[in-house]
Amino acid sequence: MKQKRNIKDFTLEELEGYIVQNKLPKFRAGQIFEWTYKDVESFEQMTNLPKDLVQKLNQDLYIGRAEIEVKLVSKEDNTHKYLLKLQDGNAVECVLMEYSYGRTICISTQVGCRMNCAFCASAIGGLTRHMTSGEMLEEVMAVSRDVGERISNIVLMGTGEPFDNYDEVIKFLRTVNNQKGLNVGQRHITISTSGLVPKIREFADEGFQCTLAISLHAADNPTRNTLMPINKKHRIEELIDACKYYIKKTNRRITFEYALIKDINDFEESAYKLSNLLKGMLCHVNLIPINKVEEKVFDKAPKTNINRFKSILESNGIEATVRRELGSDINAACGQLRQQYSKAK
Repeated sequence: MKQKRNIKDFTLEELEGYIVQNKLPKFRAGQIFEWTYKDVESFEQMTNLPKDLVQKLNQDLYIGRAEIEVKLVSKEDNTHKYLLKLQDGNAVECVLMEYSYGRTICISTQVGCRMNCAFCASAIGGLTRHMTSGEMLEEVMAVSRDVGERISNIVLMGTGEPFDNYDEVIKFLRTVNNQKGLNVGQRHITISTSGLVPKIREFADEGFQCTLAISLHAADNPTRNTLMPINKKHRIEELIDACKYYIKKTNRRITFEYALIKDINDFEESAYKLSNLLKGMLCHVNLIPINKVEEKVFDKAPKTNINRFKSILESNGIEATVRRELGSDINAACGQLRQQYSKAK
């Protein structure tokens, strides 16, 4: 029996290919695509399609939808954390956050992660599998459906390394940005990477106007080797060269994520090293007070160290902000809820 495919895994161009292959008028692809992102539950709800096409779609395809397994809402700042159950029973996390400019969803790109960053809960248990573009789209749609409003800001910063699942992430970007899809502007999308250098260069050549965020977390190789094993493959110097290439190609500012960890990377010397590393680059540093993870030994840097670190960067001409801590009462850092779910199962 032929396995059905999730219609949300098709880009508009791929859907056109499917329609033409089945000797149907090409314009039908646009109609089906639009209905899909109006969030219909069945092909029968696509009311301007002929019955024989609906029958064909039912034979070959399905409309993938995720089930909300767990939903937590912060009493402190109204952050929503979701554990979504996928069609195969695997579960992924996403987080909806409130900012002055609107709501932002942080989505996962893999079930698990193999980057094994020392302070992160997402990599506990390793990588189960890549997510498809349609599953990523459904994260946005499932949460939008739940809160009853459109979400116009997306960060790919949840569980997984987006550039380790490069092709599906690119497909996701094309559909989420398509006017007939979810129609989210590229400048409202941020993609985070731990530093897969060849993919940073490849992404620069794609011509997207998204924001690129680099999970840096250290300004010297010995410290970064300890925190982020990817650094043993792509050292800081190579990573910074790729970032400069990205800025030159896109003229877009890069965000460097720096999680401040007590007695590891929160020293004054660390701030001066980071200042020297990023000097003259079109960039911004996002300082992150690290979330405590039960299975990890790292602690959050003291507030005085965080403020001093920021002050040193700014005095050296590096723009820096301290990320607001959202959802701290519901363990809003990715990986923690999924771990609890896996243990319970």
